[in-house]
Amino acid sequence: MAIGHANGAAETNGKPPGLAAFRIFVGYDSREDAAFQVCRHSLLRRSSVPLEVIPLKQAELRAAGLYTRGRSATESTEFSFTRFLTPFLAGYQGWAMFVDCDFLFTANVAELSAMADDRYAVMCVHHDYAPKEGVKMDGVPQTVYPRKNWSSMVLYNCAHPKNRALTPELVSAESGAFLHRFMWLDDDDIGELPVAWNFLVGHNRVDPTDPKTQPKAIHYTSGGPWFEACKYCEFGDLWLKELEELNDEKQLPVEM
Repeated sequence: MAIGHANGAAETNGKPPGLAAFRIFVGYDSREDAAFQVCRHSLLRRSSVPLEVIPLKQAELRAAGLYTRGRSATESTEFSFTRFLTPFLAGYQGWAMFVDCDFLFTANVAELSAMADDRYAVMCVHHDYAPKEGVKMDGVPQTVYPRKNWSSMVLYNCAHPKNRALTPELVSAESGAFLHRFMWLDDDDIGELPVAWNFLVGHNRVDPTDPKTQPKAIHYTSGGPWFEACKYCEFGDLWLKELEELNDEKQLPVEM
């Protein structure tokens, strides 16, 4: 089943038809609506290819009977597990992307979609990330586990046979370790993407002499400027500028 029909409203960027729209499922949290809107805006306005940007709203997935698991104390967002429904929601066809809402895209996502390689079931940045903070942006306990943040931005080869394992029943029942560590796959099924496409604020560093270190997708994984405590975080000025440009286009400004 293709969603946008069962889960919020999909939004396209009005590019001329010819190519099928690249589907991007964005994790939605009701506490972070501003983050979602800025992420969506940054994707749509920079893309040279048609996009279909679809918010993953847990309440609507529950209402549709597609997500039934209870809330765990370790879940920091409403999309901690719904993200793994991406291949199912895409009808197990073609390629699609999942991304957390706390991203700001500063480059054309067509560059990223062009990296899709049918040899792999998924592709992501292979972070070695062990945060030092004990809590996340809004007081939620921080957890450390293997492959942390790999699942925050993923290209899914939705037609890959192994991704058929990601049914609503499995996503609602399996452990966080199984899902976030991609344990339905073998290591060779997980392709690697450049760090620039999931640049962790406070962890990854820009080397002025190396263009490959310049972020193309900034991930405010410890909290972004939509939280008062993170208003002045690294790259926060870029997010606030994107918000300002979004508000210039809207009659009703986005509230943080």
